[in-house]
Amino acid sequence: MAMRHSVAMATALAAMALPWSVHASVQDGVEAWRGGDYARAVAEWQPLAQTGDPDAQFNLGQAYKLGRGVPQDMERARDLFGQAAQRGHLQAEANYGLILFQDGNREDAMPYIIRAANRGEPRAQYIYGTALFNGDHAPRDWPRAYAMMTNAAEAGLPQATASLEQMNSYIPLEQREEGIAMAERMAADSAATQVAVASPPAAPVPAPAPAPTPPSTFTPVPVPAPAANPPASPPPASPPQTQPAPTMTTAAPPPPPPPAPAPAARSGDWRIQLGSFRERARAETLWRTVSGRSSTLAGLQPYLVRAGPYTRLQAGPFQTRAEAQRACGAASRAGSECFTVRRR
Repeated sequence: MAMRHSVAMATALAAMALPWSVHASVQDGVEAWRGGDYARAVAEWQPLAQTGDPDAQFNLGQAYKLGRGVPQDMERARDLFGQAAQRGHLQAEANYGLILFQDGNREDAMPYIIRAANRGEPRAQYIYGTALFNGDHAPRDWPRAYAMMTNAAEAGLPQATASLEQMNSYIPLEQREEGIAMAERMAADSAATQVAVASPPAAPVPAPAPAPTPPSTFTPVPVPAPAANPPASPPPASPPQTQPAPTMTTAAPPPPPPPAPAPAARSGDWRIQLGSFRERARAETLWRTVSGRSSTLAGLQPYLVRAGPYTRLQAGPFQTRAEAQRACGAASRAGSECFTVRRR
C-alpha cells in the first residue's frame, strides 16, 4: 500500500510590488511611497480605495500588511486584497489566497490559489502542487502536482526545486514524464500569444512582507530553508574610450575610427516578468515608466504576452536563469515586481 507523503507548504517569494497605474492619484501615491513618504501615499490611496479602485485597494492593503503609513493590520490588509480581487486585480487575488492559507482558512483560500496557479503564479503553483501531491483540499493527482511544481521550480522558487527533488523519490517515472509534458503544455498556453513592444526595461519594490507559513495540521517533509537570491552584480565598467593625441603634420588627417559594432542579438529561453494587467495599456505604461530607470535592463527586449483576458509584461531574453535572476535584482531595485519565467 502506497504511503502518504507530504511536501512542505512554506511559501517563499517576496510579496508582489506595488503596481503602477495610469490614474494620477494612484501614481502620486506610488511616487510618495517610493520616496519614503508612506503617510502621503496612504492619503492618496484611501479615498480611491473607498470608491472601488482596485489598484488603490491593493496598494493600501500592502501598506497595512507592511505597517507603513498606517499601523500594521493583517486583517485590514486581507479585506482590502479581497475587495481588489473581486474587481479582477490578479496580484491582490494571489495575495488574498496566500493570506487566507496562512490564516489556516485553506478551504476558502484554495479557489484563489488554484486560479493563480493556473495563470502561472509560482507561489500558488507551489502550494497547489503540494495539495495535489498530498490530496489535501484537492484530489490527489501526482502528474499534475509534478507539472505545477516543475513550473514553479523553473520560475525560480527555491522550495519548489527542493520539493521537486523529493517528489522524484515517490512519483513513478511514467507519472513524472506525464507531468513534464503537462508542464510544457501549461507553459506554452501561457505564452501562446506574444506581442513585442518597442522600448527598453525596468525598475525597486517596497520591503517584502513575510511569506505565508504552513498550517500546523500539515506534516510536511522537511525542506531546506530557501537561499536568498544573490544580489545582482553591476555590469562591468567599459574601459574609457580615449582618442590619440593629434600630431602636427601637413599630411591629410587620419580617417575616423570605424563605428563600434552593433551589439549581438540576444537569445535564450529565460525572461523576467514584471507584472500582469487586465488592460494592455497599463502594461505599456509600466514599461514606459520603468524602462529608463536601470541601465542594466536598458538593452532588453520587452514583450506583451496575452494570457486569457490579461497581459503579462516580460523582458529578455536570457540564456540562463542566473542571468534572468540578476536582471530581476536590477528590476527590483528600480521599483518593479519581478520573477523569472522560462519559455518552452
